[in-house]
Amino acid sequence: MTGDSLARLLELRVRAPERIAAAAAARTRPSDLVGQTGRLLLVAADHPARGAMRAGDRPMAMADRLDMLRRIVAALERPGVDGVLGTADVLEDLLLLGALDGKVVIGSMNRGGLAGTSFEIDDRFTGYRAEAVARMGWQGGKMLARIDPDDPATASTLEACAHAVDELAGHRLMAMVEPFIAHRVDGRVRNVLTPEAVIRSSAVAAGLGSTSAYTWLKLPVVDDMESVLAATTLPVLLLGGEVDADQGQQLAQWRKALASPSVRGMVAGRTLLYPPDDDVAAAVDATVGLM
Repeated sequence: MTGDSLARLLELRVRAPERIAAAAAARTRPSDLVGQTGRLLLVAADHPARGAMRAGDRPMAMADRLDMLRRIVAALERPGVDGVLGTADVLEDLLLLGALDGKVVIGSMNRGGLAGTSFEIDDRFTGYRAEAVARMGWQGGKMLARIDPDDPATASTLEACAHAVDELAGHRLMAMVEPFIAHRVDGRVRNVLTPEAVIRSSAVAAGLGSTSAYTWLKLPVVDDMESVLAATTLPVLLLGGEVDADQGQQLAQWRKALASPSVRGMVAGRTLLYPPDDDVAAAVDATVGLM
């Protein structure tokens, strides 16, 4: 991943944009969602499309696209990493780089609730739609479902998510729903990470749409995960969350949650791509070891 790689990507985008669809059609697709270890490990790379560039104490960590792609490719090359979650721009770059063969690919759908805006809870579907996910040959679509009791825009966001669940199910594709109870604190949207809040949000997410046959929940690791996981019969993927300076403590929390048979894997982004010591391979291998 050098400046030459960027030049090749730009040349293809300018002179042969049709190569993206051709690469998607020719891509080797995974046979299932079980994962190399029996559980699914995905790298999340959809943060920038929502205007969120921060990783740990680096406010613009994800602003350098070539550096971000280099980190994603390094993660995808490690044994035990099954795929990636991203928006079209990122996934298409990875396609052109030949990094998605045999990988589980999840398209990020609603990125309209831009971080730090007055309309953040009004999370419009500005990314993938179910039809496009199916056309590209991806394995599913992911949606963020934040529930702010004080923001009326919550209702339209939940309605849009319910439609997306149904549309993905119509294509027999995973609907990955990431729910939170949220409130504004000093003007900024903050997710509530108590067990009670996560239980409540996961119950709402599980009930979206006219079928839950293809719905998986993406949930944060919080205290009393036993109660959280007891609240649903749907497959659960753990959310990696923010970069933690104490990686040992973070790994211990993940290990405890992974002990439950309800947990079918993890989706981690910044914690794997931007670890405190910048050693992507080591961060990925440590996580794979937990799986």
